[in-house]
Amino acid sequence: MKKTLLTLALLSTLSTAAFANQAGDILIRGGATSVNPDSNTAAVLLNGASLAGTSLSVDDDTQLGLNFVYFFDTNWAIEVLAATPFTHDVILNDPNGATLAIYGADLDGAKLAEVTHLPPTVSALYYFDTGTALKPYVGVGINYTIFFDEEFTSTPDAVGFSNLELDASFGYAVQVGADYELDENWSINASVRYIDISSDASFDLDETGYDLSGKGNATVDVNPMVYSIMVGYKF
Repeated sequence: MKKTLLTLALLSTLSTAAFANQAGDILIRGGATSVNPDSNTAAVLLNGASLAGTSLSVDDDTQLGLNFVYFFDTNWAIEVLAATPFTHDVILNDPNGATLAIYGADLDGAKLAEVTHLPPTVSALYYFDTGTALKPYVGVGINYTIFFDEEFTSTPDAVGFSNLELDASFGYAVQVGADYELDENWSINASVRYIDISSDASFDLDETGYDLSGKGNATVDVNPMVYSIMVGYKF
């Protein structure tokens, strides 16, 4: 009986050791990542004044997500989040029908523009000791989002909108997640994170028919929830 108990104890120790993260381990993950901006809208200003109550919002997008984790010990690690570029539709909200009055077209809910961005994020992770294959963790980090390929769609372009630009954003990120280790190398990961992304958008407007011209701007608070399901391989 004593031998049986000793054998079970040794097997349990070996199993835990096999799944434990070690200093110097490198974990590479890949899978689906969805960026879901918050539902808040950004007021559109022209020459500093509100443009007839119009506002902007940003839709969701899902792309291939990649991240790289380096372990300092069993609990502490650093993670770099990367992805293929995310492309979002910028939606014009016009509940009062201002665009109908100005342009003879109701643009409420119309796709105003398209923007592409990359949101690289570096986070410090803390893994909780569970003694099992399930490794939950929390993380906090910094994000730098770069916007590019900003362009208006054909309808706003035709009525005088041009030169759309979004400034890069620098902010914080927080997350919770878990790895479930299938063996010593392979694992499945799920995570949810919030990223502070806020950008100042600017554009030119030249609608001579209604004497509307000048420099427009809007502060777009993207502030997305980011959801990921990934497969990982640890070296």
